[in-house]
Amino acid sequence: MTWQKLLRHETILALLTVLALVVLASQSDKFFTLDNLLNQGRLMTEVGLIAVIMTFVIITGGIDLSVGSILGLVAVLLGVFWKNMGLPLPVAIGLGLMVGTLAGLINGLIITRFRVPPLIATLGTLALYRGIAEGISEARSVRGYPDWFFVLGQGQFLGVPVQLWILGVVTLVAAIILGTTVWGRGVYAVGHNETAARFSGLQADRIKLAIYAASGFAAALAAVIFVSRVSTTRSDMGTGIELDAITAVVLGGTSIFGGRGTIIGTILGLILIQALKNGLSLAGIKSDGTIVLIGAVLILTILLSNLFHRNGNR
Repeated sequence: MTWQKLLRHETILALLTVLALVVLASQSDKFFTLDNLLNQGRLMTEVGLIAVIMTFVIITGGIDLSVGSILGLVAVLLGVFWKNMGLPLPVAIGLGLMVGTLAGLINGLIITRFRVPPLIATLGTLALYRGIAEGISEARSVRGYPDWFFVLGQGQFLGVPVQLWILGVVTLVAAIILGTTVWGRGVYAVGHNETAARFSGLQADRIKLAIYAASGFAAALAAVIFVSRVSTTRSDMGTGIELDAITAVVLGGTSIFGGRGTIIGTILGLILIQALKNGLSLAGIKSDGTIVLIGAVLILTILLSNLFHRNGNR
């Protein structure tokens, strides 16, 4: 049992992450500088917020492809609410978070009430929400936000970027809920065997609704931080971010078939991906080479994890 615990997926991933950090640091003396590390923390926050909640989604056996479009929609609406409608920016932020949560809830309703597979449902809303964002924005960007707003995406607290504090709080709360609560065990039960979970008295549909609503909220929060970081609003914000989040979750050991996964694994996967992107860029390797290497690391990690898991069950 002890040997099996040592060879669990998160341990393998942690060792690969340390190895990658050592190798990348040897390729560039800029990699382990404080400024670079803090900057990478800023860059991975939006993906991290989405990935943490995506862990819950995938543990239930679902998927959410619409998070990038929700991010773009909320980013556009933030500018519309504030500049076009003249609402105070804090009110605009609150409304944006509500819209993102509602968009996620709509995903959950389509999946639970109409029994549409999550892949199809969120693929449809991916196009729907992105289309709405582009229609509202009409290819125009919004700038000129007040200085206090930039604290969320560009400021620091105790020497650490503000958005990293936000990601840390969300990660801690998510880890506690998933790992220590009855509701968290219900999430695993639904993903492992939804039919059995229903017969056990679990409200599987309510669990899914809450998770997809939370996914929409996380995407909306990421949108607010994204706009604050880049100082402008565009409808194409968040394009492809769902793939980065899903990659981090799967690399972290969450099973796409449901029933297995941890928040710490997702965070390790996120750190490894960001480290590879940054370290390889500093080493002068082109972006297509980075993509190939990340894909190879993903496959290698999953193969090693499955190999040790299979041997441990013999």
